[in-house]
Amino acid sequence: MTRNTVHTTCASPLGELLLTGEESGGLTLTSLSLPGQRGAPTVRAGDRDDRAFAEVLRQLDAYFACRLTRFSLPLAATGTPFQQRVWQALEDIPYATTTSYGELAAHLGVPRDGIRTVGQALGANPLLLVRPCHRVIGTDGSMRGYAGGVERKVWLLTHEGALQPTLV
Repeated sequence: MTRNTVHTTCASPLGELLLTGEESGGLTLTSLSLPGQRGAPTVRAGDRDDRAFAEVLRQLDAYFACRLTRFSLPLAATGTPFQQRVWQALEDIPYATTTSYGELAAHLGVPRDGIRTVGQALGANPLLLVRPCHRVIGTDGSMRGYAGGVERKVWLLTHEGALQPTLV
């Protein structure tokens, strides 16, 4: 069966999201990226197919409306076997909670001197939001890097209730 690479965009509280996927009798999501994200895929205008993403958009709307806490979508992100392991482990971090890079590394059986490789795998996550790398923070509670920008990481954690809103 032929697989077609397609994309769409959607408005969100974080800015316009770019979604890419492969369609072959159904859509498999391959990337969800934020505005300005390094490593975001490039797309061709002729490959846009808004209808193919109906279920993804429904789930994103529900997430942003606080009615969805876990995505249930066919995913096919390209990465090394180690990256795949790290990204899969993200799905074990419950909504509205956080874990540290060290705790995630320990969960994966990665020694302390390999924590940086876990962070690098998180930085390469092509499925932001869906595979919630925003829930991984520094051991001291600090917000470390996020491909979509640390301010978006803070927004997401506040949205989910893992952080308390700050008064300005």
